[in-house]
Amino acid sequence: MSQSKPLSLHVPEPTGRPGCKTDFSYLQLSPAGSVRRPPVDVAPLDTSDIATGLIRVLDEHGDAVGPWAPEVDPELLRFGLRTMMKTRIFDARMVIAQRQKKMSFYMLSLGEEAIGTAQALALEDGDMHFPTYRQQSLLFAKQVPLVEMICQLLSNERDPLKGRQLPVMYSVRRAGFFTISGNLATQYPQAVGWAMASAIKGDTKIASAWIGDGATAESDFSTALTFAHVYRAPVILNVVNNQWAISTFQAIAGGESVTFATRGIGSGIASLRVDGNDFLAVLSASRWAAERARSNLGPTLIEWVTYRAGPHSTSDDPSRYRPADDFSHFPLGDPIARLRQYLTRQGWWSDEEHEQVQAELEAEILAAQKEAESYGILGDERAPSAATMFEDVYKDMPAHLRRQRQELGV
Repeated sequence: MSQSKPLSLHVPEPTGRPGCKTDFSYLQLSPAGSVRRPPVDVAPLDTSDIATGLIRVLDEHGDAVGPWAPEVDPELLRFGLRTMMKTRIFDARMVIAQRQKKMSFYMLSLGEEAIGTAQALALEDGDMHFPTYRQQSLLFAKQVPLVEMICQLLSNERDPLKGRQLPVMYSVRRAGFFTISGNLATQYPQAVGWAMASAIKGDTKIASAWIGDGATAESDFSTALTFAHVYRAPVILNVVNNQWAISTFQAIAGGESVTFATRGIGSGIASLRVDGNDFLAVLSASRWAAERARSNLGPTLIEWVTYRAGPHSTSDDPSRYRPADDFSHFPLGDPIARLRQYLTRQGWWSDEEHEQVQAELEAEILAAQKEAESYGILGDERAPSAATMFEDVYKDMPAHLRRQRQELGV
């Protein structure tokens, strides 16, 4: 008879809970500048070491070091810092508006502003992002009007989506911002399909897909990786590892013993693991992946290591499942503070300018909010009819499909 011990399951636990300080040693950090930069045509398997290391450019002194340090116009970096500041101020203002019951809920990107901002600046007009609800910085980088965004949050008569989407789930085609899906993992196969269509048409545009660490546990993630690998789809597959899903630690999705980037290696996809709070590293890695995609060399999976500093949404209280001051101890720091330090050391920014820009952005956002709130609420009496909604959704329908619809009397 077997003398084996009874079987048991392993249930991952976070290294920090309310009342105790988080041990962040599990992050497997690499010194700034220590991770090699391979040629853009590198074989996917040969990126294994980069998928377990961590690409970093800015060191603790605020200097740019190592092979991933990008050549970049100072004005682009200044715009990047301003955009990150704008994103954070906008988020804070909209949370206040939600608390005043002006909108149903809100989801902020506190601590993650560098990822969307820098990648938006690395891609080109016409490329398509398939984002989550924490990439509003993509819209700010593309300079989408604030009033338009706030009107959607308020679901008022100037809401560009006419109340058909949840408040934070923007859709701005002209800005290369595909409709957000509440089922985040679905963005992956949609992005891969869009990228494949671009290649089939012989176009030059690429796609960029976004999900969080929690959504990697969904089957859509694996399906998308298979298609992207097999057909060498021109797509960037972003995994924003901000350590927490709704209230579960990233290890529950499989990030305890291996990095999320290594999943790309197993699927035959070149993979990078990057400091998501290092604006220069994000910009450089995004440029590398975009060049690879646009050169018909296939997809790249990028794990962005960052931290969700705020709650999952305004309905969440993170202090119930993690230390309330966790972000202040996160070893990769604050993305805004780090880029500000670098620009200041280069003589391209100053404390006086920072305060001035902060005040200007606060005034700009407040003015946009007041204008948005001046429009009426979209009530039932003004809701669009089914026919109007159909025409809005399919207004760009090809002529032959429109004729078929007319023939069918629909």
